[in-house]
Amino acid sequence: MSTVLIVDDNPSHLKLYAWILERGGFHCLPVLVQNQMVAIPGEERFDLALLDYRLGNGVSAAETAQQLKALHPSLPIVILSDMLWMPEDVAPYAVAFVRKGEPEQLLETISSAISADGTARRR
Repeated sequence: MSTVLIVDDNPSHLKLYAWILERGGFHCLPVLVQNQMVAIPGEERFDLALLDYRLGNGVSAAETAQQLKALHPSLPIVILSDMLWMPEDVAPYAVAFVRKGEPEQLLETISSAISADGTARRR
C-alpha cells in the first residue's frame, strides 16, 4: 500500500483528504502546518506528497515543496488548490495539480504519479 504525505493548515481538510485517499486504497500521513512551520516526518516512509497551495500561518507552499525536494529529490508532489491552474511558484517542484472538490481526479492523479515508473517509490 502506498503512503501519501498530506500537508495542510486546516485539520478538517486533512481529515477529508485522508478519508478520500484511504477509501482509494492509500495509507495517509497527515501533517498539520502550525506555528509558521511544517514538521516533515524524518522516520516515516512515503511515496508522494499532497500539498495544499494555500497554507496559512505564514507558510509558503513553494518553500514547503522546496524543503520536501531537498530531503527527497525524487518525491512526486501533487499540488491541491482552488485555483484554475498550477501556480507558477510551485510548478518547478510539482508533478501535477488538482483542483479542490474533484476527489476522483485526485485519486487518479495520485495513482498515476506513484506508479509512473511501474513501481512505488519509497523514501
